[in-house]
Order: sequence, then structure tokens, then C-alpha cells
Amino acid sequence: MTKPRRHDNDRFHDECGIFGIFGHPEAGAHAALGLHALQHRGQEAAGIVAYNGEHFRSHRALGLVGDNFSSEEVIRRLPGAMAIGHVRYSTTGETVLRNVQPLFADYEFGGLAIAHNGNLTNAYAARKSLVRRGCIFQSTSDTETIIHLIAISHYSTVVDRMIDALRQLEGAYSLVALTRENLIGVRDSLGIRPLVLGRFGEAYILASETCALDIIGAEFVRDVEPGEIIVIDDKGLRSIKPFAKARSRFCIFEYIYFARPDSVVSGKNIYEVRKRIGAELARESHVDADLVVPVPDSGVPAAIGYAEQSGVPFEIGIIRNHYVGRTFIEPTDRIRHLGVRLKHNANAAYLRDKRVILIDDSIVRGTTSVKIIEMVRRAGAREIHMRISSPPTRESCFYGIDTPDREKLLAARYDVEAMTEHIDADTLAFLSFDGLYRAVGGAGRDGENPQYCDACFSGDYPIKLSDREEGPIPHQLSLLAEPG
Repeated sequence: MTKPRRHDNDRFHDECGIFGIFGHPEAGAHAALGLHALQHRGQEAAGIVAYNGEHFRSHRALGLVGDNFSSEEVIRRLPGAMAIGHVRYSTTGETVLRNVQPLFADYEFGGLAIAHNGNLTNAYAARKSLVRRGCIFQSTSDTETIIHLIAISHYSTVVDRMIDALRQLEGAYSLVALTRENLIGVRDSLGIRPLVLGRFGEAYILASETCALDIIGAEFVRDVEPGEIIVIDDKGLRSIKPFAKARSRFCIFEYIYFARPDSVVSGKNIYEVRKRIGAELARESHVDADLVVPVPDSGVPAAIGYAEQSGVPFEIGIIRNHYVGRTFIEPTDRIRHLGVRLKHNANAAYLRDKRVILIDDSIVRGTTSVKIIEMVRRAGAREIHMRISSPPTRESCFYGIDTPDREKLLAARYDVEAMTEHIDADTLAFLSFDGLYRAVGGAGRDGENPQYCDACFSGDYPIKLSDREEGPIPHQLSLLAEPG
């Protein structure tokens, strides 16, 4: 549950996406396509493990899916009718190959590969206990803790061993696992992290989002329920619910930012929800202006909704360079200090002498907002009114989302007035809790029993933060350091 050290951490980042397929002769190729669709959930590394009835084969690499899984040669090395895959943005562990998932282990019952999305909040304590019992760790990933707990379980079947392991762990997670006979999918008891079930002909698919089904032409069946285990084998699909039933607390930031706009989450189209968020924002904090301008790309749907509700024209006033990725090599201090301008440029012809409403999904550290506003002012905007399509981010996430430590969050340090001055906006307003909850289909936030996990805004953590309560956790455990 350690926090990574980033040179640029002014955005939320989901740490991974997962994909599993059972019963298709080209499972490895379809897993690669599914990971392409989930690339937005993690850009540091990708991996696939496939099984052909005789051997497990794996290909894992640092970098993007398209850079590592687009060649026919790589796909040929992943034969079989079963496969799981993973894209990674690390919230625990360094960006090195040993941490790239899926992780694989050989047990007395045969091989097992696991790909995991989320964070375990007692992983460090569990890890220390396992080390005392003689377990040898090769990575800093939470996933390896699950692998060791399965290994020492006294139960006979793979599924029972996995249930035994997960009962000893706390946290928010969804995972897929591959054995010689099964594809297994699991979602945490509160359903914080997403997982969906699909069909592709006779094949079954498990994935983080429905967009991964769309890319291969698969049919969406349903969401995997909180606390549910899906077991798929040659006999078909069975559902197991071994954990105590609890009220769902799905991560509300999936609606705001993480999920792809074309995905459907809990029956709700993400793009439509984000437009409704923008409309709520316009109802709550509208100001006279000439243009509504999104901070691309995450601010676009909310800005469209704001413009439709307010009647103020929508314009693309900031152009994003989509060919500058997070892996951009910054060779000099001068280039490093260019910051936002590497990815964004003001469309000055539309901004000059205009009163502009800027729409963005969140303010984290505030550094990006400062640079965006500076850029828009330099382009000649007369007024800049910043509107944020979420409540102020005052707390860190420990459930699988990379956020800075609390003391580095702008909203944890300043009130709205001070934040307005800090980012140099003429006005600043955030979406209210009730506005956000209305946009996702409710009547407002139930303060006694919140319908979603919104801990990054409220500090209401639905799962105990056991490791954090025990004190600081080292970034680098006693593992051999190696270059990323």
C-alpha cells in the first residue's frame, strides 16, 4: 500500500485493468485486443499468460500494449483457448519487470496465474507474516501475497484455497486467475473495483470494463456482483458467494474519470453520466461567460453537459497533443519545465478577449490547473472561471488509485477562496456531493450510508486501513534494486 514516487502526479491514475477469456482458440490474441481497450487504466506495463492444454506461456513487458503485443510473432507464442491479461499503473511496487502481471506460480495442483486490480490494505502485515513462515517474495506487488496465501492453504481445490486466501486479506480488488482447468474471476465484497462478464460465441470473458468486450465484438452479460466468485470451465459457468454480504460501495471516481466514456458501468453509460455531471455543475455554479472550454480530454463530456444546460457555446479552446505519452523522455531541465505545453496548446483565435468557463474533472496538486490557466490567459482570455466536475479532493486513496499524500493535495491545504487565488482563476467552484450523486442516478448522498466509495472527497474509508494504522511502510522492501 505504498505510494509511488512520481515526477508528475497531478492526475488520478487507476493502477490497472484486467482481462480473461476462456473457450476461444485464439484466446491470446483476444486478450491483447482487450488490453488495448483497457490501456487507459495503466500505461506502465502489460502482460498476458495463456494455456494451451499442455503449457502455460507468458509474455510480459514494460510499456504500452501496442508496443509489445502487436506483432504476429508475440501472439504466436501465446497459443491456447484460455488466457488472462493485465495493464499496469503501479500504486505498489516499482516499475520493473518482476512486478509486471500476471504473476505465475507452480503449485502441487499445477500452474496458476493471477492478475489483480486494486490495493490490499493489510498486504504489508500479511507479507511480514508470510516471510516469517518462510515464504520468499520476488516482487513488491500485492498480487504475490495472494499467491503465497494460496500456496500455504490446507484446502484441496484451487477455488477453496483462493477463498481461504482472500478471507485473510482486506482491501478493494477485482482479479482474474487462470489454472489448467479454470478461468476464475473475483470481486471484493464491497464491489469497489469493477469487473464485468461477457460472452463471445461459446467463450466467456471477464474484464474491467465493457469497452474491452466491444473491441472483440463480445456480448455484455452482467456485472460480477460484489463478493462474487465466477468459476468457468469446460462444464460452463458457476457462481459462488462465500463472503459475508455487504452494501456495495463502488468507486464513484470511475464515473468521473477512470472508466472510458463508451463503457457501461452498473447499467449506466459513462459518457451520459459525465454529461449529467456537467449539467449539475451548471445548475449549481453558473457564471456569465462567452465560452465553455474543456481541459482535454477528461473534461470534454462534462463541458458538453455544462454548455447544453447553460446555453453558453461549447468550443475546443485547448488542443491536446495525443502523441506525447506518460513515457515521454525529458532530456533537459528546460524541456522538463515546459510541463503542460508538451501536451496542451491554447487555441488563441477562440480564446482572445473571451470570458471562459474551463471545465476539468478534478484538482489534485493544482500544478496542472495553474499552468492551464496561465496558458489560457496568455492566449488573451479576459476572464477565466474554473469549474470542477467533482467535489474537492481532500484525501488520498488507498484502494487502488494512485493519489499523492494528503499534505500534497491542494484542497487539503486551502479553502476554495485560497485555491482560487493559488491557481489564478477569476472564480472557482466544485460540484457538490449531492450534485454528483444526482448525476449518477440517485437523489443525493446518504450521509449515514453512502452509496459509493467517495473517500478521496469525504475521508469516509469503507475498508479498514490496517497497514497505514501500523505506521509508515518502506517504498522499497528488502528486494534487490534493479533499473526500471
